[in-house]
Amino acid sequence: QHYSFAVKAFVETTQQVDVAEYELAIRETRTQEVIRDVAGMRSEIGVLYLNETNRKPLEKLISTEGLVFHHLINCGAFVYLWKGHPLAQKRTITLEELKPWPCLAFEQGDVPFYFSEELMSTREYPRLIRCCDRATVLNLMVGVLGYTLCSGIICEELSGMDYIAVPFSPGSDLGDAAMEIGYIDRKNSVHTTLGLQYIEEMKRYLQG
Repeated sequence: QHYSFAVKAFVETTQQVDVAEYELAIRETRTQEVIRDVAGMRSEIGVLYLNETNRKPLEKLISTEGLVFHHLINCGAFVYLWKGHPLAQKRTITLEELKPWPCLAFEQGDVPFYFSEELMSTREYPRLIRCCDRATVLNLMVGVLGYTLCSGIICEELSGMDYIAVPFSPGSDLGDAAMEIGYIDRKNSVHTTLGLQYIEEMKRYLQG
């Protein structure tokens, strides 16, 4: 899925490649394709999240495809927006306060709701804009003062210093506002040296 920390870990991994030539790939893509790519051996590792809303169907699909989910980190929800947004200076932000502003969501295609990358995907948003990549999301945060709900784990080195993650205050309904980020791989798979390094770089970044 679309995580800047996963890209940062990839950058750190490639810097450890001590050969004259190589060909690597990192694919930020839809949730369903993350699972398909790992199951079909197009990707060695896939990074995604589980929460109260999507856990059962995704765990079933992951198992059916012969894959295993490995825990990386638990985290709460944050509102990710431009530092010039009227809500950017608040200590916490509620769903009611977000109503005037468009919610930005990654396009998943014609698939069930549990493939969504955004938290609380089953709730109705009065204003919603779907897009395909992180660069567009960042542009829309400035252009239309949009926001997205995310883990709050932001790599400023890659995403820039113009954005901020403010803790989201969901009230008493915390279930779908908490997430477990992890990686999937094929059951009983033996990772390549680079694959192992990539996993360690993700853990190092998340624990740092």
